[in-house]
Amino acid sequence: MKFTQYYLDCLSHASYLIADETTRRAAVVDPKRDIQEYLDDAAAEGLRIDYVIETHFHADFLSGHLELAQATGAEIIYGSAASPQYPIRRVTDGERLALGPADGSGVVLEFRETPGHTPESISVVVWEHGDDPEPFGVLTGDTLFIGDVGRPDLLSSVGVSADELARKLYVSVHDKLLDLPDSTKVFPAHGAGSACGKSLSTETVSTIGEQRRTNYALQPMPVEEFVAAVTEGQSAAPAYFCYNAGLNKQARDLLDIAPPAPLDLDQVLAEQAAGAVVIDTRPAADFAAGHLAGSVNVGIDGRFAEYVGTVVPPHTPIVLVSDPGTEHEAKLRLGRIGFDTVVGVLREGPAAFMARPDVVGHAPRLPVARLDERRASTEVQIVDVRNHAESALGSIPGALRIPLAELRDRAGELDLDRPIVVYCAGGYRSSIAASLLRSLGAADVSDLIGGFGAWLTATRALA
Repeated sequence: MKFTQYYLDCLSHASYLIADETTRRAAVVDPKRDIQEYLDDAAAEGLRIDYVIETHFHADFLSGHLELAQATGAEIIYGSAASPQYPIRRVTDGERLALGPADGSGVVLEFRETPGHTPESISVVVWEHGDDPEPFGVLTGDTLFIGDVGRPDLLSSVGVSADELARKLYVSVHDKLLDLPDSTKVFPAHGAGSACGKSLSTETVSTIGEQRRTNYALQPMPVEEFVAAVTEGQSAAPAYFCYNAGLNKQARDLLDIAPPAPLDLDQVLAEQAAGAVVIDTRPAADFAAGHLAGSVNVGIDGRFAEYVGTVVPPHTPIVLVSDPGTEHEAKLRLGRIGFDTVVGVLREGPAAFMARPDVVGHAPRLPVARLDERRASTEVQIVDVRNHAESALGSIPGALRIPLAELRDRAGELDLDRPIVVYCAGGYRSSIAASLLRSLGAADVSDLIGGFGAWLTATRALA
């Protein structure tokens, strides 16, 4: 058997290629949208990708099922409850698919319906040989993570309650996954950092036995206690999640892998005036030193696509300002969440506007040592943009808690004419938030250098 896990750190996303080395038939599970890596590996091993398997309609990224089907002729597989707008093969609970010989002596995939994170979720049990006494592993999608289970609240906006899905998740976990042998390897679709759960591990593989012992959600408890445990304390979902979940059901356009078109400064300013959002992908310190006024800073070195999708509405035209050589990656990463509206990139990067002081803005960054001084001298508003679970563990006294995912919609709770200081855990999200507020018309916004961590360290040093 050929089994490969692909892990994409910037989206905490895992996908898989499984093949029988006798027949050379392969399946790719939960693929990312840029599919060349799968095609290259299959070609190098002499494999034929016959199937693309989706464990559910993903919300945090745009999956590559249509790209792979177009490139390889592969059949797209979903669970029986899925109804997308493109042709698929539906599989039912307990159904088996032989990648190896038809007699089942080779690699066999067994499908189990595991609703809970979404109604159509499935898990895929992998047998190295169909008649083995124990399976090799199980691909659990977003049903079971390492250290957590999939959050059941993402569909509340479309009329499916978190309570209803959590009860289904309880049954799925206990009746469809925990009945597997303890030695069965667990391969989820996401790891730490994903907003699809709240306690995901940094590990990318575990076993059923280990999860039975250590996963908080798998401990013996009645269903009511389980529902409370998995619904409480979830972070605010990025705004683009609903958009991606819908787009993954549609017969949409394929990924455009061409580099972004170069634009001169006047063209960028014209696009901005017409409603485009200018995304500056440089580090926060570089952005603070000088940027195109009105632009939003989302550093490419972080969870770039996720946070662009958090603060920029879908379908909004986007112009990139990037250090030369990074613009193609930025466009690709936006394509992974279905943001295909990149108009172009500023030719020559920041150098194009630094000689034009009339279009340059600067971003104040406040050291922790000056925070109390600033609070004493002005009626400053302090905004904590961390997730609710983070701020619940401690916050700067007097701070208004508005998670970054909610900031655009809740900006009206702030007086944009008064000074604002924004902070997060370490500084990445606060630079995004501060630049977003400036783009919305706030007159005086600073982000706290080092965030809550720096403030807590300074406070303890003075204690």
